[in-house]
Amino acid sequence: MTRLIIWRHGNTDWNAASRVQGQTDVPLNDLGRDQARGAAPLLAALRPDAIVASDLSRAADTAGALAALTGLPVRTDPRLRERHFGSWQGLALTEAAERHPDEFARWRAGDPDPGAGIETLDDLGKRVGVALSDAADAVPGGTVVVATHGGAARQGCGHLLGWEHAVLRTIGSLQNCHWTELRHDDARGWHLRAHNVGLISVPATTEAV
Repeated sequence: MTRLIIWRHGNTDWNAASRVQGQTDVPLNDLGRDQARGAAPLLAALRPDAIVASDLSRAADTAGALAALTGLPVRTDPRLRERHFGSWQGLALTEAAERHPDEFARWRAGDPDPGAGIETLDDLGKRVGVALSDAADAVPGGTVVVATHGGAARQGCGHLLGWEHAVLRTIGSLQNCHWTELRHDDARGWHLRAHNVGLISVPATTEAV
């Protein structure tokens, strides 16, 4: 049985300010680094065989905390980046709502293609889902920890599980440095084993930021 641990990165200053990161390379803040160091021993206890991360530093540095304990290298994959948020990247959510009210309303309602140059959910899910599948295929029967982003994790998991957007919207957001566990076997394919697992409970931050 192959196991995927899909780990959201630690906190950033833009998370704290509800500013849209998307694919902007925003570093971890002190809290985020503490979160990564706190979660790393729990993940190390799962005896991972490989670590893969988005090449954005907030995810790669989160993965680095686990690599420091396990001695495993971190392989980066740009397909694991967060959803591209077009003209919203760098804006506070309040600014995005003011400047793009129609698109913002569609995004809030879960429209998979809200406009404003935002990557569609279908494209995001396929991009991340294929990267997750490739990471798992590289270690058949093993455990792979994948450090990525909130929205990317949701849609990538949904792609592997074959879940529709309406179903995915009913699943709670991953908190910073929490993870989802998927397992795969020949009889059942991919299935969800756990979600939003982590060291401590903290207020969830919006996936997009």
